[in-house]
Amino acid sequence: MPAVSSRGRGGRRAMADINMVPFIDVMLVLLIIFMVTAPLISPSVINLPSVGKASKAPDRVIQVLIDKDEKLEVKEGKSTRKTTVGEVAQQVKALILDTGAAADSVPVVIGADKTVKYETVVKVMDTLQRAGVQRVGLSVQTTN
Repeated sequence: MPAVSSRGRGGRRAMADINMVPFIDVMLVLLIIFMVTAPLISPSVINLPSVGKASKAPDRVIQVLIDKDEKLEVKEGKSTRKTTVGEVAQQVKALILDTGAAADSVPVVIGADKTVKYETVVKVMDTLQRAGVQRVGLSVQTTN
């Protein structure tokens, strides 16, 4: 029951104070529970794919190079052709057909400058995969 106080001329009013002690007790109990259980929770483990060294490098690789200005070049051997995102699949497929090899035997490697937007690289990869190019990979620089 709330406490009753008298003010002045005999008027009686209920005091509207909140008792903070139970609230503080509950918060301290929760704090102790979290402090005890936090070290017991193991962090989740992410299994990243590993890259092994190939026993033999492929005889022929088609490279799609994206420079810092997002201009594309298709490079095969010593020949280099400038292209756009819309035409890259046609040029790669033409290079694959020129060799007479199966479409899934010639790898296509996308190499991009590190300042290029990720979106551009994904667009090129998606364009190649939609055109039916089976082996599409990303070129990376290894650090020693």
